[in-house]
Amino acid sequence: MRILHTGDWHLGRTLEGRSRQKEQEAFVDELVAIAEEERADLIMMAGDVYDSVNPPAAAEQLFYEAASRLASGGRHLVVIAGNHDQPERVSSVSPLVFGHGITLVGLPAADPVTVQIARTGETARIAALPYPSEARLGELLAEDSDEAGLRLAYSARVGRLMKLLSREFTTGTVNLAMSHIYVLGGVESDSERPIQVGGAYTVDPSALACGAQYTALGHLHRPQKVKGEGVIRYSGSPLAYSFSEAGQAKSVTMLGLSPGAEAKPEEILLRCGRPLVEWDCTGGLDEVYKWLDEGRDANAFIDLKIRLSEALSMGDIQRLRKARDGIVHIRPVYPEMEQELEASLRSRMPVQELFRRFYQRQTGGAEPEDSLVELFLELAEEDRDGQEAEETQ
Repeated sequence: MRILHTGDWHLGRTLEGRSRQKEQEAFVDELVAIAEEERADLIMMAGDVYDSVNPPAAAEQLFYEAASRLASGGRHLVVIAGNHDQPERVSSVSPLVFGHGITLVGLPAADPVTVQIARTGETARIAALPYPSEARLGELLAEDSDEAGLRLAYSARVGRLMKLLSREFTTGTVNLAMSHIYVLGGVESDSERPIQVGGAYTVDPSALACGAQYTALGHLHRPQKVKGEGVIRYSGSPLAYSFSEAGQAKSVTMLGLSPGAEAKPEEILLRCGRPLVEWDCTGGLDEVYKWLDEGRDANAFIDLKIRLSEALSMGDIQRLRKARDGIVHIRPVYPEMEQELEASLRSRMPVQELFRRFYQRQTGGAEPEDSLVELFLELAEEDRDGQEAEETQ
């Protein structure tokens, strides 16, 4: 049988208030085309259908349309809920789609999913485990406050569930597993909402040792393989959802699999989605406008860092945003400011006062507007948060 693995659609997600709806619609079109071209029999969607528990109506409509199209022509679609999803919302339409090749699994359950593939006459058994929070598992973590002990308890519980869900695996079936979890060894990015506290919800790869030939994972947005029994893989997200994913190639995973065979997945690169890029302009505003005039990264969302010797005015910021709608962040960097910031940290001078003094020197004594000070504080906070996120990865 031919199996297509995808996940982390995050329908309804925006980028700093900018809609990604058109890009997500283009992804659905591309995914359906891939399913047809690759003659997929089974599509496994590994969680995070939506970006929030209360998605906009347009996001729900897009999911229903995607499910209907993917399950046409005799194909089967199996979807599990992720940590961003409201599990009952994902599975609420099950009565309407039952019998139409669509299986929606919202909450962890003890029963595996069985799919009959008419084209090949094969049977797929899927140990399908939606995002298993402690509340959804119905079992509290051990009272031991030691992080290693908590991780072992959680991994052990996930392992017991996977073994329970795989109890109907046989030598004559195609044996698959699917979950939305963070597996130890996976590489994160900023756009995944953490599903573990201090690492306590990290799952050891050994917990997934249930006899599956292929394990389809969701949660991490970078496509990647995880070491463990059989073949364990994150398909990644179809779009880049934060600038920590700048430069990542997005893909879905395709494989052909028969009972007892070794899984040999293949990445199929996606063409949809606007790229996210980071510009570091050392030549100031002149260099920025030169790049804009050249049409550099014309279709991209841009995180712009400009190194300046003079203060960036609100007028400069407005002109930049009008010049290219894809500019999301504008981060002025002042070498003199960086030096004074270090001095202020030593002297405990408030950062807004430091900025006021810097601005006055650059403008011959003019007082900055409150809105400009607030903008600087917001940019400084964003930069600090970004640095902290990078340090934790």
